[in-house]
Amino acid sequence: MSQLQPVIQLQSMAEPLLNIQEMQFWLDKAVAWGQADSPDTQGDTCLHLNRLRDLLQQLLTNMNNTSSTIETMKTLPFLGQFLGRLCWNPYVTADATSRRLLFQCLWGLYSEHPGNAVERKANQWIRKVLCQLATEDDDAAAQAVMKHMGVPPKEYYLKLLRKRVALLQENIGKSCNSLGDINQRCSCDSILATSEACVPLVTCPEAAPLIGVLLQQPAKCARASLSEDFLDALSSAYSSQCSSLEEQTVISLWYHNLSSLEEAVLSQLEDVVTNKGSTPQRLEEQLAQSLLPKACAQHCSIYLVVKDIFRSILKQAEGVEPVKHLIQTFTSCFLRELALLQHQTSVSLKALFPESPQSLLLPLLTLPSEMPQEAWRRHLNWLSGSLQRLTEEEEGGDRDSSGSTKRHHKVFEAWFLLVQCGHWVQVAVQLLVTSEPEDCGPLLWLLTFYHHPTNQWHHRELQLVHAREAWDHLHSFFLISAHPLPVDCLQSLVSLLSSTQPQQPSPSPLLILNLLVNFAVFSQHSLSASTQILQAVVDQSGLVDEAACVLSSLQPRLNEGSRSSDDCNRVHLRITALQNTLIHSV
Repeated sequence: MSQLQPVIQLQSMAEPLLNIQEMQFWLDKAVAWGQADSPDTQGDTCLHLNRLRDLLQQLLTNMNNTSSTIETMKTLPFLGQFLGRLCWNPYVTADATSRRLLFQCLWGLYSEHPGNAVERKANQWIRKVLCQLATEDDDAAAQAVMKHMGVPPKEYYLKLLRKRVALLQENIGKSCNSLGDINQRCSCDSILATSEACVPLVTCPEAAPLIGVLLQQPAKCARASLSEDFLDALSSAYSSQCSSLEEQTVISLWYHNLSSLEEAVLSQLEDVVTNKGSTPQRLEEQLAQSLLPKACAQHCSIYLVVKDIFRSILKQAEGVEPVKHLIQTFTSCFLRELALLQHQTSVSLKALFPESPQSLLLPLLTLPSEMPQEAWRRHLNWLSGSLQRLTEEEEGGDRDSSGSTKRHHKVFEAWFLLVQCGHWVQVAVQLLVTSEPEDCGPLLWLLTFYHHPTNQWHHRELQLVHAREAWDHLHSFFLISAHPLPVDCLQSLVSLLSSTQPQQPSPSPLLILNLLVNFAVFSQHSLSASTQILQAVVDQSGLVDEAACVLSSLQPRLNEGSRSSDDCNRVHLRITALQNTLIHSV
């Protein structure tokens, strides 16, 4: 064959030259083996396997010493045809060494950035060959091998799959930094091809180690990209529970695939909104099992994406309490995971909360258990004053469009941070139980801002009036020891909880309900009287389920170590008794 002449011109290669007769011999063999299936053919194939391995190794070495796929095809124009014939020969692919060399040669031909139609077509053909070999289930030639070797089909294919996975994994095991020869081709070239070959394997447990290695491969080279088809297929398999992945593999999938991360976050949101009976403890367990807090602690970029999703949802549903609870619980879990990784990461709080007002960041992120209980009120008064000044800057003065937008954004981010750190709102409500009338102003303002962040100033003023009126009633109720309770005062409180005054903004039922439940739990009033007040108000206002939810949210705070043991036990018993009362009133 005169056309073989270019194949022989390998003078730039370090290995000995391939002569015309040798290449002609092997091309003839590949054609002959593919045209007959007889004992003689089988015997001839096995007879020449050792020499074939040597040839494949020599071809692979020559390919690795070329600078590109184009150069390889120029010097070895019939290489694709030769490899293709061998790929469909089951007696060649059944041999582990021959198959490994054969696949490595195929990967060497793959063009990461195809520049013409020929290279694109070649890539499609290579992907087809790799996928077919990895998923074949009724190939006549494979059946012949199994019959000839006496191997059961299931065992044959499992062994073939495991070997193939091991070869793929070995192929990506070296980073480009490990190359000994600067002229050697970067091993990262094979990562894209390998990930594409894994598309049909994403649901196979045997491929899990390879998938983990691919996803966790350090991105030290621009060539080490993963196929979008592979990431989409893996994401789909994982979300439909068709693929079981290890923790770090899941986290790496989210790092590489934004849509998969978004789906995981939205799934948590949907579950929280639809499952109204979820307790704080169950929500915390659910979030921990989801791996999202751990993923955010490991990757700042993942956390910023998750927080952006929460921010967008909160803008659309600022009054949906389950969403707030999810964000608060998630942030708590995230900060706990972050603390565990402090010795491994040096990410600053500013990098994690770039939009938040920096003066409020550390004060809000500090947990109540991290400071003396007697310092809580002073700390909350400072927070309330800082937030109040921020809102006054937005709602007062000249209101040019750009300045107003910027100030509004700043106030929203301050509120968003307050929602994330909702533990301080809970402390504020608790302290209102023991506050005197002259001390409760800053705490009531903070509580009102939490429930009405986007109201204009006159609306918030009116809400503050409603909150103060409710606090006055509760303060009076829980100081009264005589019975019966004043019906007119109870009815006034019920009216505030279900107010529908025309042309006036209604007070937030949850704001007033929070005050009521906290008074029932933390006051020194007798348990029987507290139970009577709570039951009477929630029964008449129809907020039994909401009151039960507020009670459940108080329990985690008992484990923070900020209260004495006796006081903690007393509060826990009161919560349990009140919960039982509400259960029986449903």
